[in-house]
Amino acid sequence: MELMSFTPLYMERVWGGRGLELKLGRTLPEGKVIGESWELVDREGEQSVVAEGTHKGKTIRELLEGGAPDILGPGREGSQPFPILIKWLDCQDRLSLQVHPPAAIAPILGGEPKTENWYIADCDDDASLIVGLKQGVTREQFTKALKDSKVAACVHRFPVKPGDSILVESGRMHAIDAGNLILEIQQNSDTTYRVYDWGRVGLDGAPRQLHLEESLQSIDFNDYEPETLKIVPGAQTLADCKEFRIRKFELKPDDALELAAGESARLIHVVKGRVADKLSGTKLANGSNYLQPYVTGANLSAKEAATVLVTDQF
Repeated sequence: MELMSFTPLYMERVWGGRGLELKLGRTLPEGKVIGESWELVDREGEQSVVAEGTHKGKTIRELLEGGAPDILGPGREGSQPFPILIKWLDCQDRLSLQVHPPAAIAPILGGEPKTENWYIADCDDDASLIVGLKQGVTREQFTKALKDSKVAACVHRFPVKPGDSILVESGRMHAIDAGNLILEIQQNSDTTYRVYDWGRVGLDGAPRQLHLEESLQSIDFNDYEPETLKIVPGAQTLADCKEFRIRKFELKPDDALELAAGESARLIHVVKGRVADKLSGTKLANGSNYLQPYVTGANLSAKEAATVLVTDQF
């Protein structure tokens, strides 16, 4: 098998825009405000399709049903969905304050847990994130703030810069502020409970639905003032949780990154610069995401300074 890229699925969002054209060179649907590009997804309503190569035109579901062990490793079942969903987020406006249900709560609410990681590929100088609560805020205080539309005083907002990364586990309340281009690597889930939407209306002009009861059951009210990961030069583990591991590799010109076959299925994300696979000749552009099957090796080389994220152990 070979490294595989997929045709993006572009999602219109009230907080989106056209930034993926400028920053990633994408061709977007005309006249749409695009907030999300789903780079790899295996869900009943959305299927990623291989963009080029031997398997061009096949869905990720067809690939798994035809050979899950070759893609994911020995003992993996083709009936199970691909465990990771990859998105680019172009946040031209602040997103809603939201939460995903923890694994213990999700079945009760009829949803799915969703742990995700945000990597800030680019952002405005004054960009920020909202994650967790301000120190000391109680459930009772937060509930009252919701009723009084004073939520901003309760949540933890902090500035970010390109290269920052933060793990947002299920139960961690969060929102992305305007001016962020983010690579989101997450569990294959689409359960989001909207806590608060800053008085905004949707694309249809009506207020967007809130999920207050579900949110209050899901929020971790002991999650105070988390911070982004302290980034160091070179190789670094950005996230290591039971759902996935993400590592960052900073490559200088003529550096190489060997990713051997038979160790793990991997996802390769180029978040800065361009690289090429010496084994196959595949050129991986800035912003691209590739699936490296379990049986396939890769040896990435950089002609210019590049940053590559590798997701595995999923």
